[in-house]
Amino acid sequence: MLFPPIFVFVYLTHYALLRLPYFWDEAGYYIPAAYDFFRTGTLIPQSTLSNAHPPLPSVLLAGWWHLSGFVPSGTRTAVCIVTAFALLAVYRIARPLCGEMGAAVVTLLTALYPIWFAQSTLAHADIFAAAFTLWGLALYLDHVDERAPATKLLAMAGLFWLAALSKETALITPLLLALVEMARDKSLRKQRQPSPRRYREIFALLSPIVPLVLWFAYHRHMTGFAFGNPQYLRYNATANLSAQRVGFALFHRAIHLTAHMNLFVPVLCALACLFLAPLPGRGAMPRNVLITLYALLIGYWIAFSVFGGALLTRYLLPGYPLVILLCVVTWQRRMRGWWPLAVLSAAGFIAGIFLNPPYHFAPEDNLSYRDMIVLQQDAARVILQRWPQATVLTAWPASDALRKPELGYVPAPVKVFTVENFSLQQMQQAAGEEGSFDTALIFATKYDPAGLRGRNVAVETKYFDFHHDLFPAQAAAVLHGSVVWQEERNGQWAAVVRLDKGSYAGGGSLRVPADAVLASTEVP
Repeated sequence: MLFPPIFVFVYLTHYALLRLPYFWDEAGYYIPAAYDFFRTGTLIPQSTLSNAHPPLPSVLLAGWWHLSGFVPSGTRTAVCIVTAFALLAVYRIARPLCGEMGAAVVTLLTALYPIWFAQSTLAHADIFAAAFTLWGLALYLDHVDERAPATKLLAMAGLFWLAALSKETALITPLLLALVEMARDKSLRKQRQPSPRRYREIFALLSPIVPLVLWFAYHRHMTGFAFGNPQYLRYNATANLSAQRVGFALFHRAIHLTAHMNLFVPVLCALACLFLAPLPGRGAMPRNVLITLYALLIGYWIAFSVFGGALLTRYLLPGYPLVILLCVVTWQRRMRGWWPLAVLSAAGFIAGIFLNPPYHFAPEDNLSYRDMIVLQQDAARVILQRWPQATVLTAWPASDALRKPELGYVPAPVKVFTVENFSLQQMQQAAGEEGSFDTALIFATKYDPAGLRGRNVAVETKYFDFHHDLFPAQAAAVLHGSVVWQEERNGQWAAVVRLDKGSYAGGGSLRVPADAVLASTEVP
């Protein structure tokens, strides 16, 4: 009964976003992979390098496209359905712990949290994995202190299988729950108490390993490598194991789980409530449930500090409802009139959806991703109208946006010369490629607040791809061109540079010194 109103809420609050073209990792991997399956039935992507992500999102999206057609609005409506399914699981988890009204508040705050709000229409695998993970967790918590019926165990295991087949990192949740079960069983044995859980629960939680092993074996058989192309594997796993990198990642992930995008509002309110005495008649959260939730959050904190090259917050989607749940339970237990805290948190989250924080973050953490899409749409329109035969220097994701009409930016492919980013080094290397391009589409690849410079630039650059993009006038100076169009939206910007007639695309004696370029501080 609650699913329809939750879906309507998600759909209406995202209605203005449904027709946006595909963005970021959508355009780079998930949509091409699903489109390949839609057209050819192949589980291994052909139009992009395979990252060995499990195929369930591709299968579900392709099936939906047979109903809606291959259009962004159809895709985003499908993701809205998945998001509503996930939010219903949040309500299901919270209701036994904080009552129907408390569960409604947890669900609403989760839906409004900027990262959840932004991901609610983006076709990344993480929202699919989060939905199945949260439902598996809901069934697990139903019988956390007793022996679960066989039907519930099968349903729970099946949901965790679906989560693992949505994204391989979803395996982390059932593995953490299995470790909790093992520790609980060992503790009961030491106390000479009978364990109501035994080993079938642990086996059910470990069983999602099976579909992943089968998938990776199939992927190796078809491609020659099991865990994605070697470059992807190095970036997301093998290159992440230095102590320095893990230490900095742990710091960033701690911020992500407690403060990022105004999450500090409910967390600080909960910490303040801890100084108040518990109200009579309001019992604490069951001990085993509390241990389970904290074990999951600590596990997410550590695991996602080690795995994943980019510290994207969408990896933590299953953790954010748990943080909000712990906050609401704390408010309820220690304050009679706790509603103002919920309203304050909601206001903070809504502000975070539209207002950028004063530090670096990924555009997909709030509606900055919409600004980035609109800027690239406008830039593509200018290029097509004025120089339809141009060869355009640009970086990903705009390079895919110009090359692939199915992503929704251009009606026909545009010739592209690709660079990694718009740093001074990359622009100087591009300037040495004489005759390779005649136009450049440059944009802010990262949100970089004016005047904000971190203390650990070297570490951020080495491990997390940090760099400073040249501003339009600076890039034009290096490329020996002129800025013919530029636009700015809430800290995001884009510009089109046209190479001056008679100048060389290459460097030679016309090369602009780095000091002269960096001396220009024009902000678009």
